[in-house]
Amino acid sequence: MVDREREGTGFQEQAGYDESIDLRTDFVMVYGLNDTTAERVARWRAAGYRVHLMTGISWGTYQEYLDGRWDGAGHWDDAQTAADGTPILHGDSVDIPYMVPTFGFTEYLLQKLRPVIELGVEGIHLEEPEFWARAGYSAAFKREWQAFFKEPWQPPHSTPEAHFRSGQLKQHLLSRSLDRVTSVLRDEALQQGREVRFYVPTHSLLNYTQWQIISPESRLRTLPSIDGAIAQVWTGTSRTPNVYAGKVAERTFETAYLEYGIAQDLTRGTDRRMWFLHDPIEDHPDRTWEDYLANYQRTLIASLLHPGVSRYEVAPWPHRIFNRPYLREGSTERELIPPDTATSYLIAMNTLRDLDQPEVRRADEGPRIGIALSDTAMFQRWSPGGESGHYDGLQDALALEGREQLHFSDFYGLALPPLYDGQRVRPVQLENLLDTPDALDDVDVLVLSYEFQKPLAPGIHYALAGWVSRGGSLLYVGDGADPYHEIRSWWTGRYETCADHLAEALGADRKCDDIQPVGDGRVRFLPTRPADFTASPARAAELVAAIRQLAEAGGHTWQPTNWLSVQRGPYLIGAVLEEAGGSQVVEGTYLDLLDPRLGIVRRRELGPGELTWLRDLTYDDVPLLASAGRVVDWHQDGTTIRFSCEAPRGVNVTTALRVPSEPSSVDGAEARYDDELGVLWLTHAGEPSGTQLTLEL
Repeated sequence: MVDREREGTGFQEQAGYDESIDLRTDFVMVYGLNDTTAERVARWRAAGYRVHLMTGISWGTYQEYLDGRWDGAGHWDDAQTAADGTPILHGDSVDIPYMVPTFGFTEYLLQKLRPVIELGVEGIHLEEPEFWARAGYSAAFKREWQAFFKEPWQPPHSTPEAHFRSGQLKQHLLSRSLDRVTSVLRDEALQQGREVRFYVPTHSLLNYTQWQIISPESRLRTLPSIDGAIAQVWTGTSRTPNVYAGKVAERTFETAYLEYGIAQDLTRGTDRRMWFLHDPIEDHPDRTWEDYLANYQRTLIASLLHPGVSRYEVAPWPHRIFNRPYLREGSTERELIPPDTATSYLIAMNTLRDLDQPEVRRADEGPRIGIALSDTAMFQRWSPGGESGHYDGLQDALALEGREQLHFSDFYGLALPPLYDGQRVRPVQLENLLDTPDALDDVDVLVLSYEFQKPLAPGIHYALAGWVSRGGSLLYVGDGADPYHEIRSWWTGRYETCADHLAEALGADRKCDDIQPVGDGRVRFLPTRPADFTASPARAAELVAAIRQLAEAGGHTWQPTNWLSVQRGPYLIGAVLEEAGGSQVVEGTYLDLLDPRLGIVRRRELGPGELTWLRDLTYDDVPLLASAGRVVDWHQDGTTIRFSCEAPRGVNVTTALRVPSEPSSVDGAEARYDDELGVLWLTHAGEPSGTQLTLEL
């Protein structure tokens, strides 16, 4: 039962090996480059892990480069700089800026990373290539502007066009740096007879757009030396407030569901790997254990509702989960992780290795709705005279200046209404239409707007026209009021807006507000600003009616519901949409995977906002049902079951087994048996080297 080759689960950690954070995943990402890196790599490898290395590519302890100790010249001009001339610093640091990825800084990164190859790591993760939208004022950036656009630099916030171009350049610089670092290091590794894989842990396009950060995103698919990505979606990103039906609120589950949805498109349809990240704590240090657990479970369940991905980073920084104190509800005292919370986290982390299930079933096979999202949305996160504010998950978003901008209502106005109607909604990476013929094969209705993003090439419209003519349904939403329609680009001078070229490619009338046939498909142009659909329940219902009309015209049955669910092999995952109202009853014979005691569920009524992850006991007859530890060295014959259960030291481990009769003896754990179901629960203390358990039947 040990298959680490697939690297189904892993975690990142900058601390040295410690038995209390030995999660027993398939691989570990040793974080950071310093004089302890080699020792940390060796120690985690000795503990049985496949070892990767992770480091930041846009920020880090790169003072020797900044201060001139690397090449004799200072490089603070390479720091990302705001309009007031101050460098943009990472977190609470005073000397760690976000970097402009110049050629010089890229060569410095190469030199820093070269020794890593000799450590024999199997993968290198270049984390969070990020360029703040409010940056673009440093001397280095001005030089890069001149070289790229062949015209003098313009202050990025002087006009919409300057801001859009600034975003394009920032994405180009990040992509250029990643391409050189990974290509050169891969070649040098091969010269040494080694193979090293390269990955990019990155926030979702949705989050980066919402937080006003530029990143390569869809460009990662085109960089030849990139082997995959980690979708850094977690409580801290997904609890960013948005607006639905006139109400501003945190919608952690729904936002995470959309974030994981778009993140898939970084690798979907390729042979590259994708891991979904979960974070049991998040970066904000002053929430309670109860808050952390509830929101972790919201992101966890949201991720599991996307069965196209079955690899997971189960935690960043387990040291801060298991060895750092936080508040409890109703108390001002901080304490270490409650035992039941630790057990719950570990049950989830160990069960995630079993999510690569060939059979996937859905209760509702209604229309599949795509919401188009382009990289260019990152380039438009500013409006003339607007105040964007700064947000990275640590501020009070509800009181933040510029919070209306933060809400990103043009996107959520399109995505949340059909989602709260219970439909299968997924953001779709617009750029993928250019080079991925099947990018829309699992979409029945595509909702598109150019009021907060733009198509980078006319080929996108020809791809859309082909998809519609083959039977797709397209709803275009936009009133043409976005000032970014007037930037210099391929459509300006010939078309009033890029939507007019879309209509031409479709052979449709842009001014007609009715459904128009296009081959075997159909299109409708809705002359409305997308954000208007966030204003009230009535406006949300108006959008739902328009999408539903197109879906039904395409022969799809539309059934409103408050329940999102999927069955992945024996696992039932589901959530009741909080603002849809009502409840959902689940009946059967299940093991509750969100219960630290792995209790039995026969009937459960879930109310608004409640969610579940259950293992169906009638699905199969495998003996190992679930565990908070990693079960290895399994041996079973007619009279005996023997195995070892590995878990971090100090946690309480619960394991549920299916056995034909109550054991006559159990060695290594306390036992409880359900004679009716044939389920045996074992409990014992965690031990990374493994607790030996023997059952005599």
